[in-house]
Amino acid sequence: AASDVYKRQLIMSTNAAFPPYEMTDDSGNVVGIDAEIAGAIADKLGLELQIDDMEFTSALTAVQNNAADVILAGLTYDEERDKVLDFTESYSTGVQVIIVTEDSDIATSEDLANDKMIGTQAGTTGWSYASASPEDGGYGEDHVNGYDSGALAVQALLNGQIDAVIIDSAPAQEYVNANKGLKILETPWITEDYCAAVDEGNEALLTAINNALVEMIEDGTVQEILDKYIAAE
Repeated sequence: AASDVYKRQLIMSTNAAFPPYEMTDDSGNVVGIDAEIAGAIADKLGLELQIDDMEFTSALTAVQNNAADVILAGLTYDEERDKVLDFTESYSTGVQVIIVTEDSDIATSEDLANDKMIGTQAGTTGWSYASASPEDGGYGEDHVNGYDSGALAVQALLNGQIDAVIIDSAPAQEYVNANKGLKILETPWITEDYCAAVDEGNEALLTAINNALVEMIEDGTVQEILDKYIAAE
């Protein structure tokens, strides 16, 4: 029976352009912190993990359409998302930072308000915070470009199409290491909690995943996975 096969799989949606949380290896497999955490959760639940890589906005929708069971994608809890998704406990903290070119006149986040163009990954909280109106602490939608991946935003910065990129510190570090002429501003922009999420109202799955995740947080498994990918500051 088809439903029988389905029960043996845990399907995770993600956007594998967010190192070190998710990226593809040379064979095109999705690897990284989220892939390992999901793999360990699946093991605890006696399920086989399948990872589906897609654009970030599609990864959010996949869970709501039951095309995927769970999303792990460096996903931040926020109230808007909580209306359509149910979130697990947080397993990691993300810090959003600002990447600029080394010769940039942007020294702090305040400088971004001076008519600068900002690149972000579309659909991320970085995008929604940056494109919020100045009254709400953002820079306004006309000052923000959303790209399909962080890598494309960084490319646009290198090409001089935008003045800064706002993205989480772990991928930011990877992009800066991989591309000459970029730096991360000293002051972090915003700090957030990363969670996994399932479709709103899918309580049985949420409970199962959350219990497995909490066990892994308590026994140090999650910290081991994080330490493997993120060098201590």
